[in-house]
Amino acid sequence: MRLMFDFGETAGFVPFQQSAAYAAAITGCGGRVRWLEGVLAVERGRLRLISRVAGLDRAGLRRLARWPGVTVVTPEAEVAGFGLVPLVTPMHHAVWELGPDLRPGLTGTWRNRLVAAERRGICVRRGGRATLEALMAAEGMQRQARGYRSMPQGFSRALPTAALRLWEWRTAGSFGAGMAFVVHGSTASYHLGWASEAAKALGVHGVMLVRAADDLRTEGVRWLDLGSVDTETAPGLARFKLGTGAEMRRLGATCLVLP
Repeated sequence: MRLMFDFGETAGFVPFQQSAAYAAAITGCGGRVRWLEGVLAVERGRLRLISRVAGLDRAGLRRLARWPGVTVVTPEAEVAGFGLVPLVTPMHHAVWELGPDLRPGLTGTWRNRLVAAERRGICVRRGGRATLEALMAAEGMQRQARGYRSMPQGFSRALPTAALRLWEWRTAGSFGAGMAFVVHGSTASYHLGWASEAAKALGVHGVMLVRAADDLRTEGVRWLDLGSVDTETAPGLARFKLGTGAEMRRLGATCLVLP
């Protein structure tokens, strides 16, 4: 097994699941990773999982399945044909290209809410590991209440400190909102977020996201992957992500790949 933990890996868009930061977190949780033709694969027994791989055609994907086990792949763009058996319909992700001025790309409603929140004097700040722990605890309770799934807390703790960008908002000394991002090359990915009812009413997350995006752009990040978009089950969150001016990208279907 060859580990390639180089956090300045490329100047192009890199999905989080194909980054050295992701590999480091999986390894830190006791998982097994393998780099195959520059593609990151996670192996669990006889199951090989490859997420958001780009630049390979059908033949290239089938080469990755040449081993004595089962291979499941989610390509970054649609790939189809003999040897690829669709299992899960394609997802969409919101990818925000961070130009020199972020505000002109905001929708009118999004911009108005941001300005209103800024006029209220909302103050967000960079956080540290304590922020991550508070964010995981709050988001974990929210996850249980709403019944959705996310990466285990051990994965978040295993992310390299150098790759994490954490933000928080406090009210009366208490943790009221937070966001966590992971930087991998010239791409960053939204990882976790939570906001109290007070923070939602004040528009804290809008201020926090724009402040974080500005800082990421300043340090050389060109794209911010805001995560999956589901307009049916989470329309409000979808509007929040796309209201930044982010492009909605359609991934390929998750497939069983035959060698």
